[in-house]
Amino acid sequence: MNDDSTDRPTEGVRLQKVLANAGVASRRVAEEMIVDGRVRVNGEVVTELGNRIDPEVDLVDVDGTAIQLDQSKRYVILNKPTGVVSSMLDDRGRRDLREFTADWDERLYNVGRLDADTSGLLVLTNDGDLAHVLAHPSFGVTKVYIAKVEGRVTPQVIATLTRGIELEDGHIAADKARLLSSSAEGEGSLVELTLHSGRNRIVRRMMAAVGHPVLELVRRQFGPLHLGSLPVGKARELTKVERGALLTLSRAAPGDQEK
Repeated sequence: MNDDSTDRPTEGVRLQKVLANAGVASRRVAEEMIVDGRVRVNGEVVTELGNRIDPEVDLVDVDGTAIQLDQSKRYVILNKPTGVVSSMLDDRGRRDLREFTADWDERLYNVGRLDADTSGLLVLTNDGDLAHVLAHPSFGVTKVYIAKVEGRVTPQVIATLTRGIELEDGHIAADKARLLSSSAEGEGSLVELTLHSGRNRIVRRMMAAVGHPVLELVRRQFGPLHLGSLPVGKARELTKVERGALLTLSRAAPGDQEK
């Protein structure tokens, strides 16, 4: 008797078919991956070809990288221009993010925020669970900023930024700080800062506290995502590799429960 899933739909879909539908590999190659022990379902290695899963509930990874099974989810990267607020509807009539989401039918929302006068990498998605994890302060996803600041930054200033300084809302230290360039005439410096803090305007407040107010600020990296050569004001969907890296990061969040 045929045991196809159409006879017993509650048993789900064969794992190799799910992987093929997700674009991981052909069904035959997916079968080889399963037999070789490269595939996990909800954190457990699966090596039997007859295994069935529910793509809407189960979490799958291959070689430790999460696989997107829900094709209704969208993950978009935007190089936000200055002068645009991080909101889908600004009640003060300023430029908002709606103008960059017209190419997608889904309602997308921003993960975290960038100040209106800060440009750079912003993630837009309709995956509420992922957005919550990545934006939650307890997870501490790292962000990399390039700041053009006033004055000539010295190695001592860089050391102070990594050692930590006291602000009105408490102690803060950069995970990493690097001087990219410094004008001998004191016309300005470029500093790269890596932070996991989600505090409001934190880069600007840190640099002002060490005597080098920010003139321009751009976020170049968010977790595993890099802005690359994406032009200012342009948005694109994440690649399969980028989606895998982002989903893998979100599933590793403290307290995140495998379903």
